[in-house]
Amino acid sequence: MVLVCIAKRLNEALKLESLLTEAGQDYLVEPDHYQGGILFRSERVGAFFYVPEEMAQAARQLLRDRGYRPLADET
Repeated sequence: MVLVCIAKRLNEALKLESLLTEAGQDYLVEPDHYQGGILFRSERVGAFFYVPEEMAQAARQLLRDRGYRPLADET
């Protein structure tokens, strides 16, 4: 599984779930910690979206087409 997006707010996570489900994408979402803030760094919890490796490019393109900024391909 490849990480393609991190939703930082609940409403964003719900929209991403709907988008991926309606597009027929297989995905896994789980809560995890990330670092946020510029001046005052803090640890926060977000929804991490993973897709199978062979579907990663299609999922990233879908997110871009809908105005989201997916995580870059690390290969």
